[in-house]
Amino acid sequence: MPTLLDFRRRIRSVKNTQQITRAMKFVAASRLRRAQESALAARPYAAELARMLRSIMGRIDEPQHPLLAERPEQRILAIVLTGERGLAGAFNTNILRKANEFLREHKDKKLSVVPVGKKGRDALKRAGFSFAAEYINVLAKVEFGTAREIAGLVSKLYKEDQIDAVYLIFSEFKNVMTANLKVEKLLPVEPERSEGGDAKQPGSQVDYIYEQAPEKLLGALLPKYIEAQILRAMLESSAAEYAARMAAMESATRNAGEVIQALTLHMNKVRQAAITKEIIEIVSGASHGA
Repeated sequence: MPTLLDFRRRIRSVKNTQQITRAMKFVAASRLRRAQESALAARPYAAELARMLRSIMGRIDEPQHPLLAERPEQRILAIVLTGERGLAGAFNTNILRKANEFLREHKDKKLSVVPVGKKGRDALKRAGFSFAAEYINVLAKVEFGTAREIAGLVSKLYKEDQIDAVYLIFSEFKNVMTANLKVEKLLPVEPERSEGGDAKQPGSQVDYIYEQAPEKLLGALLPKYIEAQILRAMLESSAAEYAARMAAMESATRNAGEVIQALTLHMNKVRQAAITKEIIEIVSGASHGA
């Protein structure tokens, strides 16, 4: 049976752990605020850029650009964004499960992966997937230069006919408690679709006024579109990870408090039992002496 000293040691150990989890929660909360602001700020630009690009594509009968070449999807590249560290609840597990589902659905294709984040890199390497590149320690502080580098790699592989399609797999920030796992097709860019699923005709689109030829604008916007979508996914993933870590550390702190209460209760019972035993022994000894 544990002694009072054992209970005190365990309570002290749990309190130390609780202090660590509480500090990690506050750190994640402070970083979440900045990451959330960045993710929300990137959404309108990425969405409007995508809409304008698809509108331009709809105005050209047969857009001619290496990044718009449509081929049978026999060689697929998946960009998987995970966290750099653990202690974020089921954040990494959920993303990797989504990525594995996607990769299993396309197991008859030639698959290559670009992991962004250490946890995804390690898990996908153990699973035996082929890497086109890997990026770690880039999501704690998302920088545009990293997104541009990934976009340049993707564009180069697509232009050189080494891949037929590119997909982004990431966790989109929704709120502190939930995230939205997404699989988005990055390349080839698909034109705007009507509600019936057909490509929209020029007459049904927003009537933009272009100062340059649509073909020239298309060549300028496509690289920016790829960079913006990858940057947005990185910002969303970073915010979602901090939200998951904050929630996980809050839960761990609360659970530690419950463990401390339970241990304290058991310790008090043991102490009370020891006191009662000593009283009984004293009373018994006194009665025998009388």
